[in-house]
Amino acid sequence: MVYTFEVVPAIVLIGPADALAGLRGQLSDSPLQVFTEYQVREAVEFIATHKPDIVAIEHKLPVRNIANVLTGLRLVLVPVFLIALFAGDGHETAWRFTAFVIFAVAVITDRFDGALARSYGMVTEFGTLADPIADKALIGAALIGLSMLGDLPWWVSVVIMAREIGITVLRFAVLRRGVIPASRGGKLKTLVQAVAIGLFVLPLSGPWLTGAWVVMWAAVVLTVVTGADYVVSAVRDSRGRPAGH
Repeated sequence: MVYTFEVVPAIVLIGPADALAGLRGQLSDSPLQVFTEYQVREAVEFIATHKPDIVAIEHKLPVRNIANVLTGLRLVLVPVFLIALFAGDGHETAWRFTAFVIFAVAVITDRFDGALARSYGMVTEFGTLADPIADKALIGAALIGLSMLGDLPWWVSVVIMAREIGITVLRFAVLRRGVIPASRGGKLKTLVQAVAIGLFVLPLSGPWLTGAWVVMWAAVVLTVVTGADYVVSAVRDSRGRPAGH
């Protein structure tokens, strides 16, 4: 019998080649790549119980990986962005363009850290906790800053931040039951929010400002609709699972 080993995100598998081939197919169809470390431990225990011919070893991921470094960079950029946003009287053209560039760089890091973590098995408990905090800190800082400067009504900031904080709390509340995957609507919401806020950071006027308001209204609608969808999904999932699981 030929024994071999494979490394899937956060787990090392050792066993007969044919058994690993069958298990590889099961793992490739599962959301293992976005599992938290707690869920990886559950997966290891499941394999130990149901696949006795395969040894599954949890592979501890270092906190200091490129995905987490990008998340940390995004957190550091939040106060830098606010300094640029409020520089001068808060409406100086040069500083507003500077703030826009900083905001854009921070948004881009959000795009890459998540993709790297999922693609290369870099998902860690630190990243699972810090990534949404960095996202909300950036979006919240921009919204509150724009409202303080009188460029964005407070009700827009309150609606968006209430949804973001509420869904983040909900995700952590159901974390041990499983990750609530980001829906296509949720990903579109994130993109539209970033574009809308970026447009408001820029010193726009006339038809350009009207266009920015169209995008912001789309962001508000998507924020409310996807928030309701997440709540419905979480309730449905909790009712569909037996107690204690």
